[in-house]
Amino acid sequence: MSAAAVTNPSPTTSSLRRRALGVGAAVLACVAIWSIGALAGVDYTVESPGQPATDIGVGAIVMVSLGAALLGWATLALLERLAPRAARPVWISLAVVVTLLSFAPLLNVDATGGAKLALGATHVAVAVALIALLPRPRR
Repeated sequence: MSAAAVTNPSPTTSSLRRRALGVGAAVLACVAIWSIGALAGVDYTVESPGQPATDIGVGAIVMVSLGAALLGWATLALLERLAPRAARPVWISLAVVVTLLSFAPLLNVDATGGAKLALGATHVAVAVALIALLPRPRR
């Protein structure tokens, strides 16, 4: 086998694949959590103060988790352009803070304990997948 036959993906391609995998993992983890809850009989009806009751379906789970994951990716890419050396620790810190803040709406809605637990777990799943797979690995 010649050296030309063995090709290594460029760092950009590798990074793009890893980040796309992170986004996909975040969405799939959320769908899995929602599905397990649904199979266990969790009622995903959520009532916010002053709003009509809303049933949180799998479509909403996919859209919100995908949107959050893509926003996280865009934020990391921006930080890497503006402050390459500080991008990783700043982004991870920001991701942790945003995840913690994302629990605030769960505290202000009327929903079953199972729904709050499952929906809270989806917030954690997005954070774990993105923090693990989006930033460049340490060298």
